[in-house]
Amino acid sequence: MNEVLLIKSGELALKGQNRSGFEQQLIGTLRRRLRPLGEWQFILAQSTIQAIPLSAGMDMEEAARRAGRVFGISAYARAARVPKDIRAILEGCAEYLAPVLRYAQTFKVEAKRSDKTFPLKSPQICETAGGYLLERFPHLRVDVHRPEVTVMVEVREQFAFLHADQVKGAGGLPTGSAGDAAVLISGGIDSPAAAWMMARRGLRLTAVHFASPPYTSARAEEKVHKLLRQVAKYSGRVRLHVVGFTKIQEEIRQKCPEELFTLVMRRFMMRIAEQIARENNCHALITGEQLGQVASQTLQALVCTDAATGLPVFRPLIGMDKEDTVRLARQIGTYEISILPFEDCCTVFTPRHPRTRPKLHFVEQAEAALDADELIREALENTQSHWIE
Repeated sequence: MNEVLLIKSGELALKGQNRSGFEQQLIGTLRRRLRPLGEWQFILAQSTIQAIPLSAGMDMEEAARRAGRVFGISAYARAARVPKDIRAILEGCAEYLAPVLRYAQTFKVEAKRSDKTFPLKSPQICETAGGYLLERFPHLRVDVHRPEVTVMVEVREQFAFLHADQVKGAGGLPTGSAGDAAVLISGGIDSPAAAWMMARRGLRLTAVHFASPPYTSARAEEKVHKLLRQVAKYSGRVRLHVVGFTKIQEEIRQKCPEELFTLVMRRFMMRIAEQIARENNCHALITGEQLGQVASQTLQALVCTDAATGLPVFRPLIGMDKEDTVRLARQIGTYEISILPFEDCCTVFTPRHPRTRPKLHFVEQAEAALDADELIREALENTQSHWIE
């Protein structure tokens, strides 16, 4: 009896003629994530990927944990692979699932018979396996509505697979299947959550962070590294570009109306992020903005911000409230990092009374006092880049 991972690809089954490309990208991601644990073989059949360990002593618990963070996987389970023989199936169920059945009170058996040549039909497999397990574990009783454990028997072309309840996967689309995008990442709660959401839809991420020393500290930048390391557990590695933003912010403070500080700053960020995005073959920008959350995120302010870039801007959090975002941040493991008390450049020179309904032509007039091209060129020249694994 061998242990494998059974991985279900979910919505990839709806991709029609493009399906095989998505599936191969998913297998490629799985291969990279699981390779540090040992050698694997991957077999794709009937919307299910069998990840078969080829190395002795494989840490299957860690392998399952890693698979659970791969975008494109709707569900997964550790499973025993046994011969397609009813006796082997019965004995395999009792042996492999003993650790969970021994401590459960109720169970049921479900069967899927993909191989129609197997002599028993699905209801007969359920009845036979259920009776056998009741004999082996007499403390159990059958509950077909709310069982503590569901025993799954999947009879496929070459083998039968036995496992307990499937675990919900990260869902979405395989990393890179939708292209590349650059995310404007801060140390707050919102932008890491936005990055995760768009990576879940198949985008490969490049990250752009704006630092303003001495107003922001090295610990604020390290906080961003920690956030991206957590996101990268799902998205795969991320290229981080850290832009020195101090001079631009000081110029804005000296030469622009105070009520437009934040908006002009955001427009410079979008211009710089767009250039970095194009240099890295990205075709969109991602931000963590939510409609109406702060003065720079009113509808009129967002219109002014978008006018600064020629790339589409994805805002996956736009219709969420803060509680929704906090819930998501807790789910993906970024919340506790985001609330560390190290501020980023977005909190520098915050205006006392920001303009909430700005007019684009007034914003452009305010920017005319700045040598925007030279400021952006200098900022890009001093940008530092790191790989976040």
